[in-house]
Amino acid sequence: MQIMIKERQKIDAIDAEMARLFKERMEAVHEIALEKKASGAPVEDLQREKEMIERRCAAIENEQLRGHYADFLRGVIGVSKDYQNDIIAGCEMPGHQIIIERDALAKAGSLLGIPGGKVMIVTDSGVPVKYPQAVENSLKAAGCEVFTVTIPQGEASKNLDSYRTVMEALVSCGFTRTDTVVAVGGGVPGDLAGFVAATFMRGIRFCNIPTTLLSQVDSSVGGKTAIDFGRVKNIVGAFHMPLKVLIDPDTLASLPQRQLHNGLVEAIKVGATGDAELFALIERSDDLLADAGEIIRRSVNYKQAVVKADPREKDLRRVLNFGHTVGHAIEALGCGRYLHGEAVAMGMMYFCSGATRERIASVLAKYNLPVRHDIDPEAIRSLIAHDKKASGGDITVVKVDTIGSYRFEKVNIQDLAL
Repeated sequence: MQIMIKERQKIDAIDAEMARLFKERMEAVHEIALEKKASGAPVEDLQREKEMIERRCAAIENEQLRGHYADFLRGVIGVSKDYQNDIIAGCEMPGHQIIIERDALAKAGSLLGIPGGKVMIVTDSGVPVKYPQAVENSLKAAGCEVFTVTIPQGEASKNLDSYRTVMEALVSCGFTRTDTVVAVGGGVPGDLAGFVAATFMRGIRFCNIPTTLLSQVDSSVGGKTAIDFGRVKNIVGAFHMPLKVLIDPDTLASLPQRQLHNGLVEAIKVGATGDAELFALIERSDDLLADAGEIIRRSVNYKQAVVKADPREKDLRRVLNFGHTVGHAIEALGCGRYLHGEAVAMGMMYFCSGATRERIASVLAKYNLPVRHDIDPEAIRSLIAHDKKASGGDITVVKVDTIGSYRFEKVNIQDLAL
C-alpha cells in the first residue's frame, strides 16, 4: 500500500509539471496559429508531424511504451490542430459572443461589429423578408457592402446544390478571407452558411442571426455546420464557431404554433438533461412568447457551457444528443411527416423510463408533440448504423433517469429496443 501511495504521489507531481508544460506549449501553438492566419498557411503538415513523432519516439527504449507514446503525441498534435483551427476561424472562446436582445436585427451593424468589407447574407424563402432586409440595412449603414442569397425553404435545400449556389455567389462577388458570411433564418440557412464560411478559403468570418426557436436554442450555438447527403442528415460538415450570434425573441411572433413547439423540444431536452428549473418552467408556462426570453437564455447558457468544455464533441458534448440518435432516423424515414423537433421528441421516449418518462411525455403532449410513430424499427436501426456517431456497430446514447441529469450508455445498434 505504501508503495502505491508513493508512486501515485510521483504521478501527481509529474502530472502537475505536464500541466504547466502543456500551458506553455499551447501558448506557442497560439502564436504559430496567428502567424498561419496572417500568411494563409495551412494548419496541417502531415510530413512534419510524422517526422516529429518518429524523432521523439526514438528516445523511448521500451517498444511497448514507444507505441503508447506515439498515440499520446498524436493526441497532443490533434488538440493543437483543433486549437489552431479555432483561432484561425476567429473564435478562441467557443460560444462566447451570444447576444439576446429585442430588436437585435435592426441593430445588427453595431452589434456584430463587422469591420467593413463584404458581407453575404444567406437566408431562405420561408424567412419573412423584413428580417434579412433589416439586417442588410443596418450592415450597410455600418459601412459594409452587402449581398444576399436566398435558397428555397426546407431541409431539402441543405444540400450540395445550395452549397454550390452560395459558393458561386462568394466567388462572383469577389469575396476574400477578410470578408464575412451572415446567416439569417432557421437551422437550414444557419447550417449551410456556416459550412460555406468554414470551407471558403479554408475559413472566413461567420455570424449567425437565428429567427426560429429551434435555431435560437440549439443549432445557432456550438459551431456545428453541415449539409445533408443522401438520406443522412448533417453527414458532411465542419466545426466553425460563429464570431457572434444575435438572438431576437421578437422574431418568434411570426412563427406558426407548430414551428414554435417544434423548437421548444430542444429546450425540453436541455431541461431534461441538465436544468430541472428550465424543465419546470416549460411545464407550467401558459404563454410561451412571454417566457421565451428566459427559456432561450437558460437553454443557451447550458449549451454554451457544454460547448466550451467540449468544443469538438469528444466527450461531454454528447449529452446534447439526447433523443437525436433515433430522432434523426425518424425524421429522415418520415419523408417530411415530422419536423426535426417532433422527431427528437419521439426519440427521447426510448431513453427514459418510469416516472421520468411519464413526465417528459406529459410536457410533450401539452405542446401537441408526438410521442410515437409507425416507422419500421429495422429501417431505423439501418439508418442509425450510418450515423456519424456510430462506431463498429455500437453507439453511445444519452439516458435520463431523473429530470435534470443524464448518463451515457454504449449499446449495440441491433439491441436498441425500438
